[in-house]
Parts: sequence; structure tokens; C-alpha cells
Amino acid sequence: MIYRRRITRKRHRMGPEHRIQRDIMCALRLHRCSIMRANAGTIKTKSGSYFKGMENGTPDLIGYRWQDKQIFFIEVKTPKGHIRPDQLAYHQDLMHHQVIHGIARSVDDALKIVDEGLIGYGYPDTERY
Repeated sequence: MIYRRRITRKRHRMGPEHRIQRDIMCALRLHRCSIMRANAGTIKTKSGSYFKGMENGTPDLIGYRWQDKQIFFIEVKTPKGHIRPDQLAYHQDLMHHQVIHGIARSVDDALKIVDEGLIGYGYPDTERY
């Protein structure tokens, strides 16, 4: 009897942040918004070359509301996730320009940011917004 080695593919497991991100994207698309995921940093491709994504600190999701074409940025974090210094710097720039953005730790947070047009929601220096 001949035995062949069975080739199995590695299953990519989604982390909790990625799962929240996916759920937010689905909810916002149903909520009359266009949304895309922004890959930040440098990524190595299968061919061995490197691809430079968005600037470090760029929020995870970028989109706009269909009703008024207002752009928004959403940084997705787990309930215990922390903000990096480069993300805080990007937040300061968005605050300066009064752009809708915030940290979403759930789908409800993301919908609140977009619906209410919140600026800086969830960041430590903007608790009053």
C-alpha cells in the first residue's frame, strides 16, 4: 500500500481586533456608507518583495457617508487595546482639521461615531466630545 503525504493548508485565524473590524465594515456598508480597510506599514509579499502601505498611525478604516459625502476614519481596538504614539499623532492631525474620527471597540461605537459625526471619540484627550 502506498501512502501519500497529505498537504493541508494553514488556516488563518482571525484575531479579536480583525473580527471586530470585519463586523464594523459589514454594519457600515448596510448603514449607507462606503468603507475600506487601510493597511499601514510595510508588508512582505509572497514573491519576496515589499509593499509600502499607508503611513504608520493611519486609522484602520476609512470611509464616507453617502448622505452628505462626509469622510470618516475609525481606529479599531479590542476592549483592552491601547493607542500607539504614532496613532495619537495622526489623531492630533485629524483633530486640527476637525475630521470625523474615533476609536471603535464595537460595532455600536463605530455607528455612533459615524451617525453623530463625532470628532476624536474614544481618544484619551477628547473625553469631553
